[in-house]
Amino acid sequence: MGQATQTTGANTGTRKHTNVLTKAIPVRRDRAQSALLVALAGALLVAKMVWATRALLGAGALPLWFWVGCGSSAGFGVLVWRLRAATAPAAAMGAVICFDILLRQGDVPRVGWLGTAMPALLALFVLTFGATRFGRARKEAMGTAEAKTGRRASQIVANLGAAGLCASGGGAHTAALMAACLAALAEATADTVSSEMGQVFAGSKWGAARLITTGRRVPAGTDGAISVAGTACGVAAALVMALVSPYGHALRPLGMIFGAGCAGLFFDSVLGATVERRGWLGNDLVNFSSTVFAAGLAYVLL
Repeated sequence: MGQATQTTGANTGTRKHTNVLTKAIPVRRDRAQSALLVALAGALLVAKMVWATRALLGAGALPLWFWVGCGSSAGFGVLVWRLRAATAPAAAMGAVICFDILLRQGDVPRVGWLGTAMPALLALFVLTFGATRFGRARKEAMGTAEAKTGRRASQIVANLGAAGLCASGGGAHTAALMAACLAALAEATADTVSSEMGQVFAGSKWGAARLITTGRRVPAGTDGAISVAGTACGVAAALVMALVSPYGHALRPLGMIFGAGCAGLFFDSVLGATVERRGWLGNDLVNFSSTVFAAGLAYVLL
C-alpha cells in the first residue's frame, strides 16, 4: 500500500510528477481528474466497508476477526505514514482498502486472513517500498526520485482502489472476484517496480527506452515507453505477487493472475503512448484503468 507507481508506460522508470518531460495534459485537468477519482472510488470503498459492517451487525455480534482487522488496518496505515511511504490522507485511504480486503473473511466461511489478499498487499508494500528506496541517490540526481512525503491519496486509489472494490463478495462470484483483486494488485506492483528499477538501469544497454506502439527510441520518461530492464523487473514482481496469493499453489489460477497482471502492465504503457500523450487522461486515471483492465481480465478468465 502506498507504493503504487506514478508513471504510465512505466517500464522506463521515470516519474510523471517530475519536470523531466513536459506532460500533454493541462495541470488543472489532471488535478480535476484525480480529485474526481478519489471522490467517486473513495466513496465506493468507504460505502463498501460500511455496508459490510452493517451486514455483520445484522447477523449478531461482530466477530473477533473484525476487530483484529480494524486494528491491523489502522496500524498498517500508521506504519505507512510513519515510513513516509504515503501522506496522511493517502495512508488513511490505504487503511480503508486494507480493511476492505480483510472483509473477505466474512464472505467465505472459515477463511482466515491468509485466505484473503492481505499477504499480497503486504508483498506489494515490501516490493514497492524496496524498489522505491533502491538506487535513490541516482534517482535524485536524475530528478526522478519519489517525493519524500510519499504517495498522494489519488495515487493510492488509482493503484489499489480496484483491488479494494473486488476484494470481497459472496456467492458464485467469490473466487472470480478474488482473482480480480489479486490481478489488480499484481499489475500495480509490476508497474511500480518496473518504473523504479527502470530508473536505476536508465542509460545502460538494457535500460534503453522505446515507445511501445512503434519501437522508436525515445528519452526515458516518455509516456508509453518501455525498457527491457524495467519490464523484466515488473514481470518478476507480478510473478511474486501471484505466488504469495491464496492461489499460489494452483497452477491454472496462478497463471491467470500472473498473466492478467502482466497484461495490465503493458496496457498501461499503451494508454500512456496514446490517450495520455494526447492529453486526454492524466496519470492517475490511466493507472486506475490499467488495474481495472487486469482485474477484469482475471475475472473473465477464471
